[in-house]
Amino acid sequence: MRDNVIIKTDGLCKYYGEEIHALHEVSAEIKRGEVVVIIGPSGSGKSTFLRSLNLLESATKGKVYFEGVDITDPKIDINVHRQKMGMVFQNFNLFPHLTVLKNIILAPVKLRKMTKQEAEAEAMKLLEMVGLADRRDAYPAQLSGGQKQRIAIVRALCMKPDVMLFDEPTSALDPEMVGEVLDVMKKLATEGMTMAVVTHEMGFAREVADRVIFMDSGMIVEEGTPDEIFSNPKNDRTKAFLSKVL
Repeated sequence: MRDNVIIKTDGLCKYYGEEIHALHEVSAEIKRGEVVVIIGPSGSGKSTFLRSLNLLESATKGKVYFEGVDITDPKIDINVHRQKMGMVFQNFNLFPHLTVLKNIILAPVKLRKMTKQEAEAEAMKLLEMVGLADRRDAYPAQLSGGQKQRIAIVRALCMKPDVMLFDEPTSALDPEMVGEVLDVMKKLATEGMTMAVVTHEMGFAREVADRVIFMDSGMIVEEGTPDEIFSNPKNDRTKAFLSKVL
């Protein structure tokens, strides 16, 4: 498991009282260098599943293994492992009182003990990659939504994570800004970054995913290559969902 599988879940359940099963017996694997896209209707458990991979959601039962370690074990310092898992949310969560550059270097300097010079050099390299090097001294309020989300991605990448988790990264953006964020994610995929992405962007899933997971009612209903899921889905629920969104 340690060599190829970077994240593995085993029987993951998340229950709210008796009635609501946000996740029910979800077992999945994400391999190193793989792009896994998770799709499904609203309320299907996609985001709960993604957020449980770094324990932002604590499961009612089940296990999560990251790089061979059971991170659901209470004795584990989850923050050490979270440093290797970049997370990008719907809302950008940038500190409004800090410049772009300061937002990016805060965690690497504090948590990874990078020097300020090292962190700034890495941040500028990444800002160059996403086309925002000229915005280093801007404040979040001076940026568009697409720019903020690209900065949020850079902030996560500056920690040099082993995997990137994206929770509907384009859903809060105006339609014309979606492409600029997806382009950055496509670039990461081509560079071999391991990624788990919850998204409603079916074109992205079709083009970039190695594997697509379709969830409904807190369960994995079907998974396969983009071609298998989009061109030849087997399950009736998958077919019904795709008939509405494609």
